Amino acid sequence: MRLWAAIFVWTLAVSGMLSAAENSGGQRNMRRIEWEKIKIDDVAYESAGVFDVNNDGKLDIVCGGFWYEAPNWTKHKLRDVMPADEYFDDFSTIPMDVNGDGYMDFVTGGWWGQALQWCENPKGKPEEWTTHEIAKTGSIETTRGWDVDGDGQIEIVPNTPGNPLRVYKLENGAFKEYVISKEPQGHGLGFGDVLGNGKGCFITPSGWWEPMGDPLTGEWKFHQEWDFGSASVPMIAADVNGDGVNEIIVGQAHNYGLDYYTRKDNSDGTRTWTKHPIDPWFSQYHEMIWIDIDGDGENELVTGNRFRAHCGNEPGETDIVGLWYFKWNGESFTKCVIDYGKKGAASGTGIFMWIGDIDGNGKLDIVAPGKEGLYLFKNLGPEQVGVK
Repeated sequence: MRLWAAIFVWTLAVSGMLSAAENSGGQRNMRRIEWEKIKIDDVAYESAGVFDVNNDGKLDIVCGGFWYEAPNWTKHKLRDVMPADEYFDDFSTIPMDVNGDGYMDFVTGGWWGQALQWCENPKGKPEEWTTHEIAKTGSIETTRGWDVDGDGQIEIVPNTPGNPLRVYKLENGAFKEYVISKEPQGHGLGFGDVLGNGKGCFITPSGWWEPMGDPLTGEWKFHQEWDFGSASVPMIAADVNGDGVNEIIVGQAHNYGLDYYTRKDNSDGTRTWTKHPIDPWFSQYHEMIWIDIDGDGENELVTGNRFRAHCGNEPGETDIVGLWYFKWNGESFTKCVIDYGKKGAASGTGIFMWIGDIDGNGKLDIVAPGKEGLYLFKNLGPEQVGVK
């Protein structure tokens, strides 16, 4: 049996597991969410963000060289983005009013330009946006915004695999660089409370960095406790199983596998991490978000496979794409299908997706970009059992 066919059969089996869970009377909401899928554009950019571009009170979609005006998703030119083979040099879309003019700009960066950048909103006018360089960082896998110093404002943290781990903080209209570690980061990065002691730590493919003082100006201690390979951005620290201890969720960005790791504290002060598979059947789990997608008060893992992450040169890069959320069922994760199929008919997710309430109905929607196109998945809530 071909691999994709085997995966489809496995997905059907998981759907059966979901149906059983729906009828189990468990405390958590296991009813399947209904989605309205809207293809916004055929563009092949792999990053998208959502914010109010023109300050009209409606959330717009920004993706690569264009922005799409709500509510009809009217397409507007934003800027030219450097192409590179099957890619575009644009691997994040982080909203931030950098210049303080009351209009939202965004932060991006890419592999080939080797620079962190911010794109200036022309105050909602029908003009092209100006791109400003923040810093030469080396090749950027993708970038995230995390509140590293706990002041309520995000800092910008690029994943630059062959370069130091650095944080960029917006201070008085300019970005200031803080070096966390001069060692190369490796492919993959996360930020979260690893030990459950309230400290925000950086998670790398080979271990984690713990702040020993002020997160920006103080020292960091490295704990080399695992080897996650070519890991996702982000990796996530969260209590997935409700035992009061945070686990680490890791996707394989350029191979097969999606796993979580449980921690055991040893008597000598060391820690042992044990791997538990979530989904071994798909590859290219590059982007993921830990969020309450079904509104039951418990977070789920929302992720998908990145189509042709390395232009067809890696295991599992096929014409099958998928977008899923994984729900903890009390013993393991149940895989819930949002979208699944061949390129052109279905969507995975690229390198930077967005989840939020785009239409103001109180439910979380998904904007998923990728080489297969730009899609909006509107959350219609759990299926209405017995309603015709």
